[in-house]
Amino acid sequence: MDQIHQLKDHKISALIWRFSIPAMVGMIINALYNIVDRIYIGNAPDLGANGLAALTIAFPIMLIVLAVGVLFGIGGATLFSIRLGQNKPKDAKDALATSFFLVVVVGLIISVLGLVFLDDILLIFGASEVILPFAKDYMGIIFFGTTFQMIALAMNNFIRADGRPKMAMMTMLLGAVTNIILDPIFIFGFNMGIAGAAYATIIAQAISALWVASYFLHGKANIPLKLKEIKPHPLIIPTILSLGLPGFSLQLAASVLNTFINRTLFAYGGDIAVSGMGIINSIQTFMILPIIGLNQGIQPIISYNFGAKQYDRVRETVKLGITYATLIVSVGYIITRLVPGVLVGIFNREEALMSFSIMAIRSWFLLLPLVGFQIIASNFFQAIGRAKTAMFLTLTRQVIILLPAVLIFPQYFGLQGLLYAAPFADVISATLTFIFFIIAMKNLEHYTLKEHPSSMRDALLDAS
Repeated sequence: MDQIHQLKDHKISALIWRFSIPAMVGMIINALYNIVDRIYIGNAPDLGANGLAALTIAFPIMLIVLAVGVLFGIGGATLFSIRLGQNKPKDAKDALATSFFLVVVVGLIISVLGLVFLDDILLIFGASEVILPFAKDYMGIIFFGTTFQMIALAMNNFIRADGRPKMAMMTMLLGAVTNIILDPIFIFGFNMGIAGAAYATIIAQAISALWVASYFLHGKANIPLKLKEIKPHPLIIPTILSLGLPGFSLQLAASVLNTFINRTLFAYGGDIAVSGMGIINSIQTFMILPIIGLNQGIQPIISYNFGAKQYDRVRETVKLGITYATLIVSVGYIITRLVPGVLVGIFNREEALMSFSIMAIRSWFLLLPLVGFQIIASNFFQAIGRAKTAMFLTLTRQVIILLPAVLIFPQYFGLQGLLYAAPFADVISATLTFIFFIIAMKNLEHYTLKEHPSSMRDALLDAS
């Protein structure tokens, strides 16, 4: 338990880097799942722009799977950390066991539904007649590995909350390295094309899932599990869902947003514009995921100290997190300003695709440095159990502001209007988050999470 109790008294800056660097490295490596797929597929002679467009259509579908993993993983791990901070290891184990159970059951359900309704799903998400066969080859395989993906993603949050950030990094490292190695073998060596990329992905996810399961089931964890203990505890399910709802909503909103963006791009720019946005998504993922990793690293520090009523440590943690996030994202921003063509050229060098993508980078990322603050500050509310506020703030950019802008701006300004919807949403959402954040910093001692929900209703109210 020493790894956990260090959250209470070690130097905050040292803790942030100890917990966040492995998470950040892991997230960057994990980003290579989709980025490496896009690089290989974008440069494959028989795939090229069509292959990139297929992955772009698949992206919001995979975000839904990610959203469900976040719902149980972040929600359960936040409750896990708070209960450990309150010195309640039995309650922490219940959160772990319940989340594990939910991840497996829901993952299997998603796999079945995805395979049964594959064609309908792809058409809903914007696949054209040209792109549909490529998208089917990819997602028809990916859906088989949904449960593995969700176990690796969701339960890895518990490894970090259990005081083992380096072990959590290894989960993502194993999966990403496996994917990078298998991609060229399957895509080019076995001439499997886009299906080869999908097989490489699900094999990598299966290895990560087995690694995570073995950590908890084979006695390596500070809070270990036995197979027979993986079962739901109904009274805490609403609390887990409530705490995970902000992150779930953000990812789900991203899926909805990307679907509308893909449809609008096709309407105003055809398949080339859809392919270009796939490149933008990859670059954006690579720049934002380190911030997500930083956020994952500071979450257990905030949650534990909030549970232990050490509010000064909570404030110091989130302020340093915001500073570091802004510096990190600013470096990425400078690179997009200086060498956008180099970034695009990694994926594909077709003239029309290069031209659109460079223009899109300059517009879409115009106010990117604001995103670091918005991510850390909004997720701070989740870490202290203020789920409603966290959900509202995480949705401001993706749904409340950006989605309407994506739908309205192109009607007046065409394709360029869609691309400038992002910086518009960045400045509005960052301003709203700043107002809520300042108020929270002044009133932190008044926020509490109920210790013993005595009913389903009380559990739902725990984090609100």
